[in-house]
Amino acid sequence: MKAAVWYAKKDVRVMDVPEPPKPAAGWVKVKVQWCGICGSDLHEYLAGPIFIPTGEHPLTHRKSPLILGHEFCGKIVEVGEGVNNFKVGDRVAPDACQHCGECYYCMRQEYHMCVKLAFTGLMTDGAFAEYVNVPAELLYLLPDGVSDEAGALIEPISVGVHAVRKAPVKVGDTVVILGAGTIGLVTLQAALVAGAGKVYVLEVAKARKEMAAKAGATAVFDPTEIDVVAKIKELTGGLGADVAIECIGNKKTAPLAIQLIRKQGTAVMVGIFEEASELNFFEITANEKHVVGSLAYNGEFASTIAFLNDGRIDARPLITGKIKLADIVSKGFEELVNHKEQNIKIIVSPN
Repeated sequence: MKAAVWYAKKDVRVMDVPEPPKPAAGWVKVKVQWCGICGSDLHEYLAGPIFIPTGEHPLTHRKSPLILGHEFCGKIVEVGEGVNNFKVGDRVAPDACQHCGECYYCMRQEYHMCVKLAFTGLMTDGAFAEYVNVPAELLYLLPDGVSDEAGALIEPISVGVHAVRKAPVKVGDTVVILGAGTIGLVTLQAALVAGAGKVYVLEVAKARKEMAAKAGATAVFDPTEIDVVAKIKELTGGLGADVAIECIGNKKTAPLAIQLIRKQGTAVMVGIFEEASELNFFEITANEKHVVGSLAYNGEFASTIAFLNDGRIDARPLITGKIKLADIVSKGFEELVNHKEQNIKIIVSPN
């Protein structure tokens, strides 16, 4: 079968690889319909290895080269022994957090913190391929109201839902979202679903500003044009936002998120950071501000599917490109690098 295999920074090869074998007990084989290019995939392409192991991973026993891709949906074509709650032909969207089920965090139902955590498509072969094997315990059925294209966005949308719950965003809260890329836009929608009273978005790219406005932002501000801290304080009676959610991963925007919140407010860090930030922690101490990390998701797939199925979240405007697997480097990774402003989510078909 054809697959997109990561070998090194700027070295992703679309090549023939063996089809996955018969799934092991408790696993299924999925025929991939669509798989989205994630920001983490792009980070691996530009600067990896970041998550991709160069030595044997403790859970999957794999290391690079690996097939990328973890935002996907597809149909089950084969089930392993002991899989009774799914069958061949089911449309599914798999959670990407493969975990041991035995460590301190797994036993506390915090599987995304597993000491051996392995993301599909980063620590083991993923879904930029015709077929992929995954644990059945990670599967979620797709209702008829959720298209295959939307199914490929359940994973990133769940990241936004998780971030909103980590704050947590409460009814009536004023929220600031830093960044209007995929995660920023889905976090915006998730904050509105949670009942946020006002959601302001900070973004510099013209096309993404427009997308944030269409997605329901109360207002969109460009931090290169105005003092956004002063503006948010002006709009909140001098207080600051209740919650700020950083969805960029830039060394300058992490401290900014903390400056944007009121005393005892919460800043949630979602972005993937490649560089360290400078911060005077007195800003946190003197104002009893809360800074929270948010990684992936912890069971939010079910809620995300429900939100997509009843229309509270709309995935369609997020999809700015549909490409074939053969074009993943030129029309996928390079397109996202060179035309970042015009793109949100590019999804890939291996068929």
